Amino acid sequence: MQRRRPSAQIRIENGWARATPPGAKIAAGYMTIRNAAATPDRLIGASSPAAERVETHVTVKEGDIFRMREVLSYEIPARGSFELKPGGAHLMLVNIKAPFTEGAKVPLTLRFERAGEVRTELQVGRLGASAHQH
Repeated sequence: MQRRRPSAQIRIENGWARATPPGAKIAAGYMTIRNAAATPDRLIGASSPAAERVETHVTVKEGDIFRMREVLSYEIPARGSFELKPGGAHLMLVNIKAPFTEGAKVPLTLRFERAGEVRTELQVGRLGASAHQH
């Protein structure tokens, strides 16, 4: 019997980012992460050749103000999913090397505690696009 690789347990769906205006230094990435494994996993990092670094962020409400906070990781439940979406958890691509243009694809490598590295890409939608428009 062939042993299944751990990364086969993680599936990335609907990765996307908004186009960025000229001169922008940051962009946000969104997706759904599915974990088919019987044990939870944790997204512990990410990288992209399109940015100096990729951080894991959440949006928190402090009074009437929403702020972004960097977090160390995202818990991906066993046999479940975790959604990165506007106004919630998201990837922050910092010091992007060129503007994200509509229709482009941004390569991304996600690092998981158990599954290891998973390569994916973000499909760039129009400036101001929402998850429903993507």
